[in-house]
Amino acid sequence: MAVRDLSKPLNPAELKIDLLCRGIRIDKKTARSLEDVSPMVHAHPATGNGFEMVIPAKRRSLWVHAPLLEGAAEPAPYRLVQDGRTYCLVDDAAEALSYEVSIPTRPIWYDQLTASGIPMHSVALLQGTCLSVDVGDRCQFWSPVHPLNCKFCIAGRLPEQQEKTVEDVVETALAAREQSGISLLHFNAGYQGEGGLRKVFPYVEAVKRKSGLLVGIQFAPEKDLSLYEEVRKLGADHISFCFEFYNRDYFQRYVPGKAEVLGQGAFFEAIEYCARRMGKGAVSGQVIAGVEPVEDTLRAIDYLASIGAVPLVCVFRPMPGTEMEKNPAPRFDDMVRVFRHVYETCRTHHLPVGIAPNIHMSYSLGPEDTFHLSSNTAADRLYKRWIEALRHIMRPYFARRMKPKE
Repeated sequence: MAVRDLSKPLNPAELKIDLLCRGIRIDKKTARSLEDVSPMVHAHPATGNGFEMVIPAKRRSLWVHAPLLEGAAEPAPYRLVQDGRTYCLVDDAAEALSYEVSIPTRPIWYDQLTASGIPMHSVALLQGTCLSVDVGDRCQFWSPVHPLNCKFCIAGRLPEQQEKTVEDVVETALAAREQSGISLLHFNAGYQGEGGLRKVFPYVEAVKRKSGLLVGIQFAPEKDLSLYEEVRKLGADHISFCFEFYNRDYFQRYVPGKAEVLGQGAFFEAIEYCARRMGKGAVSGQVIAGVEPVEDTLRAIDYLASIGAVPLVCVFRPMPGTEMEKNPAPRFDDMVRVFRHVYETCRTHHLPVGIAPNIHMSYSLGPEDTFHLSSNTAADRLYKRWIEALRHIMRPYFARRMKPKE
């Protein structure tokens, strides 16, 4: 188990893990200096207000959506400070340590309007270098009559989203590709009812045809598995399933809607089906680390990799206003153990992670980010060389795949 040595600097992956666990704060002087920078600050239903930063690294820089914990009962140990023309994170737990970071600026297209008059930041948000679009109606698990919402989520208490048309999304996608150089647009939705996946079909088709962007989707699992064949034919490149907890008791306790209405088995059936049909690396399963026992999270990672699905692990963040706001934040050493297991399991099962161009996730530590946690053994070096070769070989494929059809 990795126990943090306060005299030793963290590597980029370790720093990202610690930031996701414990967050940052910004002093008034630095906040004033950021007014001219216009950084990306936005909220997420599972993590709250966060601040986008980039941690530099030799092989691959890491994007992180660090929770902003101003006014929290337990202050964040990291302070963002300005040092001349650069910004640094100062670790108050180890005052001799600081880490230089860069601050991505708010895209100009955020404040542009679509033809229907909607600000583009109301249509989609950048998370790292990925464009995230919420579609569909409010999650049905937030029913006022019989609420079954996930206990860590605050989405149902947020204002209703402005309706976004297919044209709104396409216009925003084109602007984001041209101005921000994005490669991936990801569609997300809360539970939409049986057959809810059909709601994303016209969006997928139009975005692929007009922008050429890679398209990912994350919806609740469907009983009718043929729907996944349909969305693949429309152009979906990646399908993700968020089952949160591998431990059945925790699944039933913390995601009651998914347990009562869908059942954990529905997630596994859909993941396995799509992994068989789409091949290694084109499907992912998402779990939350830091709530269920670590051993269960490790088993989830093993299960996903064994069927050719990418294990995506999110660090639990207790959100004010949720039923889990009093839960403790995860331990750094536990999370290092979890993400090192992600790396080792992807290597063992030869999962082709990090092959697509310019995809950096900020809300979680992507499998390619975990390369910073490797031990640099012969097997590690061989896996990394294989990934680099695949990335080079697949460039023409992605160039063709990302070419607009009109």
